[in-house]
Amino acid sequence: MLIVSGPAGGGEHIGVDHPERPGRIGAVMAGVDDLHLGTDLHILAPVAADVAQMARVHDLRYLEELEAFCHAGGGSLDPDTYATPDSWSTARLAAGAGLGAVDALREVDDGVAFVAARPPGHHALRDRAMGFCLLNNIAITAAALVASNERVLIVDWDVHHGNGTQAIFWDDPNVLYVSTHQWPLFPGSGAAGEIGGAAGLGQTVNIPLPAKATGDVVRRAIEEVALPVIDDFEPTWVLVSAGFDAHRDDPLADLGLSSGDFAELARLVAGLAPRPGRLALFLEGGYDLDALRMSVATTLGALLGGIYQPEDPTFGGPGMELVDQAREARVVAHRRALDRALSQGHVQWP
Repeated sequence: MLIVSGPAGGGEHIGVDHPERPGRIGAVMAGVDDLHLGTDLHILAPVAADVAQMARVHDLRYLEELEAFCHAGGGSLDPDTYATPDSWSTARLAAGAGLGAVDALREVDDGVAFVAARPPGHHALRDRAMGFCLLNNIAITAAALVASNERVLIVDWDVHHGNGTQAIFWDDPNVLYVSTHQWPLFPGSGAAGEIGGAAGLGQTVNIPLPAKATGDVVRRAIEEVALPVIDDFEPTWVLVSAGFDAHRDDPLADLGLSSGDFAELARLVAGLAPRPGRLALFLEGGYDLDALRMSVATTLGALLGGIYQPEDPTFGGPGMELVDQAREARVVAHRRALDRALSQGHVQWP
């Protein structure tokens, strides 16, 4: 069973000449339609997130200023991020779509959810919009789960590093953040040595990859660098920042994945959920509409046990050595953090 929370953002917030345009939602829903799911598809109309839900991860002053900015007519928030008079209500619906998806999964205790909403969220910081993102949708949902005593794994396979999500949960022992991303690329964060703050040391896992890296490299990165950390963490929920801009046809990046690779990643990540009904995917990037449609269909088809794979997985690209380097960089960063804590008297050897 597939629960699609949305669609939200298909007609408001930014015009057709922007990469993060309303047509992305049409492409996503076309990908869902390509699966012909019939009664296995449940569409859930989103309800806007309220201030208390958003304030778990965003500063109240920022929320007030963003609302006022949009109501005053909007404009440029930074060189990449734009808001219209409709953006505040649209962003609240996108944030609420994630919360609704989790509630629906809890109710039926089965299936998988896909949050078909824009604007995306993983670049949004506590107090600032960034990189097309106004509210951090996946972080708002993760924080709600943590508030109910859950342990949340966030896997971010968007081609850009989710700097906002990482920063929000940097010191949270109940959230494990794992990101594969092209390096160097916007926003410039996500080095392998960034492993979390004192309270969440080791619970940020970054694997930066070079341009043209293929799907086999991404899968090895998760299996060899992230999986041991995930096993120790024992998540009760798995959320995915499902950006599809790592596809080789995307105009904003240079990784070499196909839609078939996203199917393989989806199967891998599904195996990390403790049981059915504990996996939700959130739309992040993906700016070539044909690639986005194919990638959504192959991803969701793989999760539902079907066969829809117009492109084969990719192999043989560069980056395998960076996977090894990422693993080594984590060990060095962890040792340095412990040495620093020891020198400051925060850690005592037994």
